[in-house]
Amino acid sequence: MGPASRKHKSSRKYAAPHEAKPPRYPQCNPSITASAADSGVAKERPSSSSPTMAGGSEAMVQELPSTPTLAARMAKLAPLEGLGCEVAAGSLMANREREYKSTNKLTEGRRPIYAIVFNFLDVRYYDVFATASGPRLSTYRCLMNGNFALLQGYLDDNNNESFFTVSWSCDIDGNPLLVAAGSTGIIRVINCATEKIHKSLVGHGGSVNEIKSQPLKPSLIISASKDESIRLWNVQTGICILIFAGVGGHRHEVLSVDFHASDIYRFASCGMDNTVKIWSMREFWPYVEKSYSWTDAPSKFPTKFVQFPALVAEVHSNYVDCTRWLGDFILSKSVENEILLWEPITKEQSLSEGYIDVLQKYPVPDCNIWFMKFSCDFHLNQLAIGNSEGKVYVWEVQTSPPVLIARLSNPQLKSAIRQTAVSFDGSHCIN
Repeated sequence: MGPASRKHKSSRKYAAPHEAKPPRYPQCNPSITASAADSGVAKERPSSSSPTMAGGSEAMVQELPSTPTLAARMAKLAPLEGLGCEVAAGSLMANREREYKSTNKLTEGRRPIYAIVFNFLDVRYYDVFATASGPRLSTYRCLMNGNFALLQGYLDDNNNESFFTVSWSCDIDGNPLLVAAGSTGIIRVINCATEKIHKSLVGHGGSVNEIKSQPLKPSLIISASKDESIRLWNVQTGICILIFAGVGGHRHEVLSVDFHASDIYRFASCGMDNTVKIWSMREFWPYVEKSYSWTDAPSKFPTKFVQFPALVAEVHSNYVDCTRWLGDFILSKSVENEILLWEPITKEQSLSEGYIDVLQKYPVPDCNIWFMKFSCDFHLNQLAIGNSEGKVYVWEVQTSPPVLIARLSNPQLKSAIRQTAVSFDGSHCIN
């Protein structure tokens, strides 16, 4: 998948060895002021200053290795430069505009809605989506007439909880699990079949900004946290398997993570240190397998630290708050009013030191505050992203140059749209 191939010049930009350095703080207000589908007063996100690593984990963490097994690579790429070729930029003129209409509106109290997600794991639930707002989680089903029906609601015991992320998983019997976390750093795993809490995963030392399920093994999830770490969990057993942090890890809040769709070992992460990192779990996969047969207490599992990513890319010069795989390419968004599509080539894949190639950019006006995330349909044909003015831009992802399909707005909605959710076939866009 991806845009049409283009002829490159002979010059290449290669990655240089990674050197740790303090994060660069952007000149923007890192607080959330409004929400998707909420016309009420929004609550500020917790402060992002001085996050600390988790110290209260229940897991038994092994010693940090003294010698890295995989050296991190820092790809220093100037803005709008690829491998000697011009970046294909999309036009804000919607020349293939489709007809969209607003079919329903629902306000969930006066708290921001930070997360909306469709269930792509089970064909029975492709038309079901979940939302996260304050201490409340809700699930809905899209109806044939364009409306949607409330299926379930969950209210956390802690009224001070503010859920920032929600994702779908499933148990060994195929029952849907709802996985959510937020300001408290506690990950709740809810069994939608029994309507009971399945697990509460404790370990992060700060708020959790995003959770993603492994599409090839949905009982595995990764969580991105304010404590600068990423954790791999087995939701079936409640075990924290791997912690991605340390010398080569993020130097500020981790804001977004995403698993590769076909490579079970790879995932990408991004955050407030302005970088996108690609990680490999191949070397540590025996720990994953061990987590399924572990019979002792989860706190006694030999959780492993992973310090070095396969690639560290400085594609943006500001906070990077959303990243998604597009085949072997990566889509990433910063607070710079644009989304970039680029190709990472790690040292494992290349005879060189690795490099990155920026291919396309998708402009998004009025999108210069953080925690505004895009979504795609299952086949990665359409991308929807909201902005601070209540508008939604729908892009055709796999054309070159990018094509703006539609620019959506509602006169009654003027607040920032923090998250969108595009349905399995792209027929619905929730924001």
